[in-house]
Amino acid sequence: MPPIKTLLALSVILVLSLACVTLLGAPASQPPTYVPQPLSEITQIPAAEIPTEIPTEIPDEFLSCPVITQRIIEANSTVLVEGESETMDFGARDEDNTTYIVTYLVSGNEINDPSFESVSADLQDEQDDTAAHQKLWEYFTNLIPLEGRQDLAEFSVMTDGQDNVLAAVAQTYNDPALWGLEVDIADSQEYDYLSYTLVHEFAHLLTLGPDQVPPSEAIFNNPEDNDVYLNEVSACPNFFPGEGCSNSDSYINQFYDRFWRDIYEEWDAINLEENDDKYYERLDEFYYNYQDQFLTDYAVTHPAEDIAESFSFFVFGEKPAGDTIAEQKILFFYNYPELVDLRLNILNNLCVSFPQ
Repeated sequence: MPPIKTLLALSVILVLSLACVTLLGAPASQPPTYVPQPLSEITQIPAAEIPTEIPTEIPDEFLSCPVITQRIIEANSTVLVEGESETMDFGARDEDNTTYIVTYLVSGNEINDPSFESVSADLQDEQDDTAAHQKLWEYFTNLIPLEGRQDLAEFSVMTDGQDNVLAAVAQTYNDPALWGLEVDIADSQEYDYLSYTLVHEFAHLLTLGPDQVPPSEAIFNNPEDNDVYLNEVSACPNFFPGEGCSNSDSYINQFYDRFWRDIYEEWDAINLEENDDKYYERLDEFYYNYQDQFLTDYAVTHPAEDIAESFSFFVFGEKPAGDTIAEQKILFFYNYPELVDLRLNILNNLCVSFPQ
């Protein structure tokens, strides 16, 4: 999801296109900046033999394929040194260069009723390759349990060229309680990044879905009305991520209370900066000032991105000691037994489904 820089933009982007963006193509000398992801080479790794039911007390090294998960974490970690560049590439989606190829309706584990878009001749092969569309969808459903994606109603295949946006989620245009997933077919072949990105996108469904953040009908129906947005924000006693007022016991509200409340006002002042150059300079400085609080540089762009990044590290990484605030964000999810069970389920699925 690209950073939001005005309240009006927040209402438009977060409500209509909460896109978690994976930007690709960083120099080979360092891992690409996660926005959500880049891509590397796939090697054949045999899937671990994992029992159908996994007790939560089993140590991490016995419940996943550690070579795969370690490589996923390493590929999607950001290692930056202050002063290395003028500003970091936090990423922003170029809608003008994004082409939607086809959108399917989702029914449980199935996709059907494809709606094909008008595409240029150079994308005709990608549109005709429905087997590749099905393969992408099946990999997502193999990773994420059905009960965790009940609010997912659409699946889109799109592209903005190689090495840009890998995946995104957004509320559907017809129903704010339903969501859509989109994946760039041009950037979907390297599974270290695809796996991480899909879990990151799922984290948005998990933390921003209607049971956690009841959607604001007023904002959804008036996406360009800044007064409506401000009224909804002022009436919310909890964290307001954009789609609506989060429930007090929601994951994102609890995460905000613990990790963002003391720095949010400073971040929000940067978020409202209208000059692009100044915005990125100030966000860059904010990141370095609080670098021990964030697992990746992309996490600094919005609390909703921070919790999604932290969830991805929770799923794929080992349980940390909690010596930094960034590590404490991973430990946050261990407070919820249902999320610990979900983590084991995803890891089990990963070890079976990761391509050989």
